[in-house]
Amino acid sequence: MKELSVSRSQEILENAKNKKVAIIGDLMLDRFFWGNVNRISPEAPVPVIELLSETNHLGGAANVAANLQSLGLVPIMLGVLGNDNAGNTFLDLCKEQNLVTTGIFIDKNRPTTAKTRIIGNNQHIARVDREVLSLIENDVQNYFLDYLNAQTDLSAIILEDYNKGVLPAKLIREIINFANDRDIFIAVDPKQDNFFEYKNVDLFKPNKKEASKALDIAINSKTNLMEAGNKLLETLNVRNVMLTLGSEGMILFQNSGDIFSVPTRARQVADVSGAGDTAIATYTAAAIGNANSVEAASLANFASGAVCEQPGVVPITPDALISTIQRNGTKEIV
Repeated sequence: MKELSVSRSQEILENAKNKKVAIIGDLMLDRFFWGNVNRISPEAPVPVIELLSETNHLGGAANVAANLQSLGLVPIMLGVLGNDNAGNTFLDLCKEQNLVTTGIFIDKNRPTTAKTRIIGNNQHIARVDREVLSLIENDVQNYFLDYLNAQTDLSAIILEDYNKGVLPAKLIREIINFANDRDIFIAVDPKQDNFFEYKNVDLFKPNKKEASKALDIAINSKTNLMEAGNKLLETLNVRNVMLTLGSEGMILFQNSGDIFSVPTRARQVADVSGAGDTAIATYTAAAIGNANSVEAASLANFASGAVCEQPGVVPITPDALISTIQRNGTKEIV
């Protein structure tokens, strides 16, 4: 049994403050239409939503940035927005939250990725997505690489892949080489299309479903779980694999051969939305705050549990994280 004390957690978070992290990936606008349902449409058997309000939120890679900023770091987003109303709304939200937007490329040939959720009587009725999934052009890729090369004080890079075309295989390899050449910590939240392109990184964080599909292994037993984690370590030559298991917590595989199980810490799950974003942001913050990989995984797990207890997508704060650790006791990693 290893222990993560409150004082050590505070030390790690303090060490990470004001460090600069680049988040490269798919930026999204999350829209919500909230209303009441009192009747069925005479035109078709569908509910009629009497609209009460509309809210907009930063989604995708931008939610990782919001979590990092909430923890006291300086996130820099590199992604693509369209020259449209959704893009303008996204930038307005960034301005309100004091997020750096100079790494964002405005592409007149693509719409801003936007997910519009329709909520009636507090139930999710439907979702409308506006997106283009084609790969970004070479000029956009070069913009990102030039922007990275201009940075002199990056502590970490996070690649947030949602299969929306912003991370082509060639760009992935170039960014990883850039990070490794400069000894910059690099973490990855992968998706299916380029799953096996993310080699030689510090942290590879798939969920169980993604890993199972990519490896063609049914992860339904401890034996299969061990097989999957070790195969990812070997195939990708990464330093750490953190496999998220939903209600069962996480499991950390290290290239040293050590394996640590991190049990879930949410008292009562209200909403799992954004928990993965919180996990990778917190792990990265901890890692560049001089935490070892076990401490970083533990903090990531506590942070994910804390945000799952709140409805909606909310970033983790240092106070909420420390409060969760205090409430659960110091013994966390087994």
